[in-house]
Amino acid sequence: MTDDDRVFKALADPTRRFLLDLLFRRDGRTLTELERELEMTRFGVAKHLKVLEEADLVVVRRQGREKLHFLNPVPIRLIHDRWIDKYTERHVTALVDLKNALEEPE
Repeated sequence: MTDDDRVFKALADPTRRFLLDLLFRRDGRTLTELERELEMTRFGVAKHLKVLEEADLVVVRRQGREKLHFLNPVPIRLIHDRWIDKYTERHVTALVDLKNALEEPE
Protein backbone atom coordinates (compact mmCIF):
# COMPACT_ATOMS: atom_id res chain seq x y z
CA MET A 1 0.00 0.00 0.00
CA THR A 2 1.39 3.42 -0.95
CA ASP A 3 1.53 6.45 1.34
CA ASP A 4 -1.26 8.07 -0.68
CA ASP A 5 -3.42 4.97 -0.25
CA ARG A 6 -2.91 5.06 3.53
CA VAL A 7 -3.87 8.75 3.69
CA PHE A 8 -6.96 8.28 1.51
CA LYS A 9 -8.01 5.26 3.59
CA ALA A 10 -7.56 7.23 6.79
CA LEU A 11 -9.48 10.23 5.48
CA ALA A 12 -12.32 8.09 4.12
CA ASP A 13 -13.78 7.53 7.58
CA PRO A 14 -15.83 10.33 9.23
CA THR A 15 -14.69 9.35 12.73
CA ARG A 16 -11.05 9.70 11.76
CA ARG A 17 -11.72 13.05 10.11
CA PHE A 18 -13.43 14.16 13.33
CA LEU A 19 -10.36 13.10 15.33
CA LEU A 20 -8.16 15.14 13.00
CA ASP A 21 -10.46 18.13 13.49
CA LEU A 22 -10.16 17.74 17.26
CA LEU A 23 -6.38 17.69 17.03
CA PHE A 24 -6.43 20.67 14.68
CA ARG A 25 -8.34 22.64 17.33
CA ARG A 26 -5.97 21.58 20.12
CA ASP A 27 -2.94 19.41 19.59
CA GLY A 28 -1.38 17.09 22.13
CA ARG A 29 -4.46 15.25 23.38
CA THR A 30 -4.48 11.95 25.21
CA LEU A 31 -6.56 8.95 24.22
CA THR A 32 -8.83 9.66 27.20
CA GLU A 33 -9.45 13.24 26.04
CA LEU A 34 -10.25 12.12 22.51
CA GLU A 35 -12.46 9.29 23.75
CA ARG A 36 -14.64 11.77 25.68
CA GLU A 37 -15.54 13.47 22.39
CA LEU A 38 -16.84 10.28 20.74
CA GLU A 39 -19.59 7.83 21.53
CA MET A 40 -17.46 4.72 21.17
CA THR A 41 -15.24 2.53 23.27
CA ARG A 42 -11.66 3.37 24.14
CA PHE A 43 -10.61 0.41 22.00
CA GLY A 44 -12.54 1.79 19.03
CA VAL A 45 -10.92 5.22 19.31
CA ALA A 46 -7.50 3.58 19.67
CA LYS A 47 -8.08 1.61 16.46
CA HIS A 48 -8.95 4.79 14.56
CA LEU A 49 -5.88 6.53 15.96
CA LYS A 50 -3.72 3.60 14.85
CA VAL A 51 -4.94 4.01 11.25
CA LEU A 52 -4.16 7.73 11.45
CA GLU A 53 -0.69 6.96 12.81
CA GLU A 54 -0.03 4.45 10.03
CA ALA A 55 -0.95 7.15 7.51
CA ASP A 56 1.44 9.52 9.35
CA LEU A 57 -1.46 11.93 9.95
CA VAL A 58 -1.03 11.64 13.71
CA VAL A 59 2.27 11.60 15.57
CA VAL A 60 2.46 10.21 19.10
CA ARG A 61 4.81 11.44 21.80
CA ARG A 62 5.14 9.88 25.22
CA GLN A 63 5.00 12.18 28.22
CA GLY A 64 5.42 10.21 31.39
CA ARG A 65 2.70 7.55 31.44
CA GLU A 66 0.60 9.25 28.78
CA LYS A 67 0.74 9.25 25.01
CA LEU A 68 -0.01 12.61 23.43
CA HIS A 69 -1.42 12.72 19.91
CA PHE A 70 -0.44 15.50 17.51
CA LEU A 71 -1.75 16.34 14.06
CA ASN A 72 0.74 16.05 11.21
CA PRO A 73 -0.72 18.08 8.30
CA VAL A 74 2.13 17.29 5.87
CA PRO A 75 0.53 14.18 4.30
CA ILE A 76 -2.70 16.10 3.67
CA ARG A 77 -0.71 18.87 1.99
CA LEU A 78 1.08 16.33 -0.18
CA ILE A 79 -2.28 14.85 -1.21
CA HIS A 80 -3.50 18.36 -2.00
CA ASP A 81 -0.46 19.15 -4.11
CA ARG A 82 -0.53 15.81 -5.93
CA TRP A 83 -4.25 15.21 -6.43
CA ILE A 84 -6.20 18.42 -5.99
CA ASP A 85 -4.05 21.34 -7.01
CA LYS A 86 -3.17 19.98 -10.43
CA TYR A 87 -6.82 19.48 -11.32
CA THR A 88 -7.96 22.90 -10.16
CA GLU A 89 -5.09 24.91 -11.64
CA ARG A 90 -6.23 24.37 -15.22
CA HIS A 91 -9.78 25.47 -14.37
CA VAL A 92 -8.60 28.59 -12.60
CA THR A 93 -6.33 29.48 -15.50
CA ALA A 94 -9.21 28.98 -17.93
CA LEU A 95 -11.43 31.26 -15.86
CA VAL A 96 -8.75 33.96 -15.70
CA ASP A 97 -8.28 33.71 -19.48
CA LEU A 98 -12.04 33.96 -19.99
CA LYS A 99 -12.24 36.98 -17.67
CA ASN A 100 -9.42 38.71 -19.55
CA ALA A 101 -11.00 37.94 -22.92
CA LEU A 102 -14.38 39.29 -21.82
CA GLU A 103 -12.84 42.47 -20.43
CA GLU A 104 -10.79 43.25 -23.55
CA PRO A 105 -12.04 46.25 -25.49
CA GLU A 106 -13.30 45.41 -28.95
